[in-house]
Amino acid sequence: MAYNKAEKYDDQVTSGLTEVYRTSLSLLGEDPQREGLVKTPERVAKAMQFLTQGYQMDARAILDSAKFNEEVSEMIVVKDIEIYSMCEHHLLPFFGKAHIAYIPNGWITGLSKLARVVDVYARRMQVQERLTTQILEAIKESLNPLGVAVVIEAAHLCMMMRGVQKQNSVTTTSAFWGEFEKNETRSEFTKLISSKLH
Repeated sequence: MAYNKAEKYDDQVTSGLTEVYRTSLSLLGEDPQREGLVKTPERVAKAMQFLTQGYQMDARAILDSAKFNEEVSEMIVVKDIEIYSMCEHHLLPFFGKAHIAYIPNGWITGLSKLARVVDVYARRMQVQERLTTQILEAIKESLNPLGVAVVIEAAHLCMMMRGVQKQNSVTTTSAFWGEFEKNETRSEFTKLISSKLH
């Protein structure tokens, strides 16, 4: 599956989703022909395709598109990568930040590619736990590093707007592999993502 940056909408998918959302508005007691709602079903159909575009992306292809042979063995950290995803249980957003580190083993990738890998998996129906491990596995498989670490901190609207309605809760998930399973390396990583160097 090729890596493609272009934003595209499938006409058949857009048409089908538009009808679904038009019906949904009626079932919820709204008039889909009301001026403010006439174009809403199509807008939502396109928005949902955008928010789930990760299904059309290949994380490995992204990493491999900027893969370089370098004799570097120091930790590489990219922190505060913005995440916007959709909870698969309620189809409500969750959002926050991802922090990624890896220790190269002969190969590095472009720094922006790590952020794009986050989007590949975030732009799907997700749970935060799976998202964390998918990012780690993609980096591990493509770069064959000595270690990978991923930490995600996110707020979930399914907890904030409905259910328990806790406005200030933040969920943190982590996944560590290789050298990051050692306490010393993991501690260095957590210190780096906690510090304000910029």
